[in-house]
Amino acid sequence: MRRGLKYVPPALLLFALLELTVFVLVGRAVGFGPAVLLVFGASLLGLVLLRREGMRAWRGFRAAAQAGRPPGAEVTDGLVGLLGALLLALPGLVSGVVGLLLLVPPLRRLAGGGVRRATERRVSSMVAGDLFGPRRVRVYRGAPQPAPSPSPGPAPSPSPQPVTDPGKAIEGEIVDR
Repeated sequence: MRRGLKYVPPALLLFALLELTVFVLVGRAVGFGPAVLLVFGASLLGLVLLRREGMRAWRGFRAAAQAGRPPGAEVTDGLVGLLGALLLALPGLVSGVVGLLLLVPPLRRLAGGGVRRATERRVSSMVAGDLFGPRRVRVYRGAPQPAPSPSPGPAPSPSPQPVTDPGKAIEGEIVDR
């Protein structure tokens, strides 16, 4: 069992308390009836968007697969859209706001980049290459830099500069064996 899973039940309890607190505060500000209608309307919108985002994600995945492109960008965009719609469909004001934010295109791209980086860290290089295409690497000129020593001394030299001469750089794919 993973170490972080023991924090899931307390986090869910804190999230439920946060949702309840926000609902009470909004209910006091605008009235109980409008607050209930707001939660109900957001949940209905989330259910409608859940279907739309699911179909959009599936069409994007199929288009990438038929074109022979790695489907990673479409998959991450679809996952973020589905997560946003799911959060919007859950009854609650905080989850609804987070869900709406995940559906806004600039924030959706930002979250998609985070999903991509997290995926690349957790899967092998080969799987990441199949999902997202070949990754670019930088080639540095010079000897590797030694690890900084814990003892006080002269400041370490700056890191080597990237190779800018295209004749000396080798582009390639990272392959896991």
